[in-house]
Amino acid sequence: MSGNKNLVVEGKLAVNERIKGESNFLRGTIAKDLTDDMTGGFTSDNFQLIRFHGMYQQDDRDIRPERMKQKLEPLHNVMLRARLPGGVISPTQWLAIDKFADDYTMYGSIRLTTRQTFQFHGVLKPHMKLMHQTLNAVGIDSIATAGDVNRNVLCTSNPEVSYFHQEAYAWATKISEHLLPKTRAYAEVWLDGEKVETTDVEPILGSNYLPRKFKTTVVIPPQNDVDVHANDLNFVAIEDNGKLIGFNVLVGGGLAMTHGDHATFPRKADNFGFIGLDDTLAIAEAVVTTQRDWGNRVNRKNAKTKYTLERVGVDTFKAEVEKRANVQFAADKDFEFTGRGDRYGWVEGVDGNYHLTCFIENGRILDYPGKTLKSGCKAIAEIHSGEFRMTANQNLVIAGVTPELKDQIDALAKANGLMPSVSNQRKDSMACVSLPTCPLAMAEAERYLPDAVTEIESMLTKHGIPDESIIYRVTGCPNGCGRAMLAEVGLVGKGPGKYNLHLGGNKAGTRIPKMYKENITDTEIMSILDELIGQWAQERQANECFGDYVIRAGVVAEVVDPAKDFYA
Repeated sequence: MSGNKNLVVEGKLAVNERIKGESNFLRGTIAKDLTDDMTGGFTSDNFQLIRFHGMYQQDDRDIRPERMKQKLEPLHNVMLRARLPGGVISPTQWLAIDKFADDYTMYGSIRLTTRQTFQFHGVLKPHMKLMHQTLNAVGIDSIATAGDVNRNVLCTSNPEVSYFHQEAYAWATKISEHLLPKTRAYAEVWLDGEKVETTDVEPILGSNYLPRKFKTTVVIPPQNDVDVHANDLNFVAIEDNGKLIGFNVLVGGGLAMTHGDHATFPRKADNFGFIGLDDTLAIAEAVVTTQRDWGNRVNRKNAKTKYTLERVGVDTFKAEVEKRANVQFAADKDFEFTGRGDRYGWVEGVDGNYHLTCFIENGRILDYPGKTLKSGCKAIAEIHSGEFRMTANQNLVIAGVTPELKDQIDALAKANGLMPSVSNQRKDSMACVSLPTCPLAMAEAERYLPDAVTEIESMLTKHGIPDESIIYRVTGCPNGCGRAMLAEVGLVGKGPGKYNLHLGGNKAGTRIPKMYKENITDTEIMSILDELIGQWAQERQANECFGDYVIRAGVVAEVVDPAKDFYA
């Protein structure tokens, strides 16, 4: 830790610091809780600690009131988020998670997330160890996908149309492995691993782990499909003649905030400069350890990397990273983001195989009437010899399809609703899970999105621009999972049926939208959007996106420095 005490926030530590410090390197008494059949949940400390093992305790909030009337505790269960750097999973692994979802989850679905992995929802306590052991048997774990650690590392998920993409994915995997916790707690608790008489050491994360969650990406311009400004640490791939030569390093992005607390705000990442490939892991480690030592352990609402940079200064933080890594950042290389959507349909790769990107609304893979997504994915997995790739936009890529299987997989995808004909607007819309399972949710998101998009589609048609689209995102609370704070139109849940409406992001995901109206109904929001879309259709300049228009027209002011003007 630095000897400069001004770089460390003094005061009474947050309660989570006690929990981590007393946890015996994340073991706590989770194993004991698993044997307690008097409750479906975990004790207060373990409620927090299971997050480091990739799980959140939840309950079905739709049935909570009725259970209370019956004097029953909430129907406690967990959501598990898997660790899949770059979102890559084999057909064998897919079949294993498909079967577990059918047999042991309350909802039967596989949920693709904005963190480029899958989640199980509704796993009851008696099935939790089986869940981890089932995943482990096919080479998957959920280590460090939640909690105060570096979480699942994202990577641009464009199909492998070049060897450049393959190199970038390899680095995402290396970074993930390098920053993982070293404790054996996961294996001991969930896999019945042998307890070894050794002293756990966490050389990178420390005995109290990080002050707050930490998110990392590898991104390949011009696609910003991982939304770099939502993440603490980003490696922007730089190529020369189709070969990866290094990365620009962007630090300090994050979207979460707290309603009513203006000391919290979304923030874009700062460009520290360029590094060569050989320095990648040293820089990743140095950024993490600097945040570990300087991050705010007193106030968790201000504990993320973005607030550390605001408090100590970007130059000071950057200099400390250079010192710890023994690496000097070079001037950043030119790059540009032009979009962040997935590329739907078929693409041929450099090896002669094919890649199919499927549209999965809300990332929810389940069988619906006339749209048997889950059965379709299973049928494809049973014959596919390549891999699946989950995208950070909640979609699925069937990658590495051999020419011999292309027609068969195409037919299966079409027959099961995996290749629907949908509008550009629907493709550019996204929501977090929210109700009924997320305990933090204040308003609907996933269940609200499809009908909301239909309304916006009608508006675009009404105003003569049916093929246009707006980056539209809904999140059920201000924690940012739906990445609404990088949308042209972002809704943030405030209460049942009520949202804060933010306007003015852009297509590339490089601008934060500003609050336009607070705590208004979805009906009010649609009325506002109808009027603004009409104005945009009539007054827009050539190729002017909706977010650029509302700023140029003075509907909202551009957010330049969120610490000063996000709320002003």
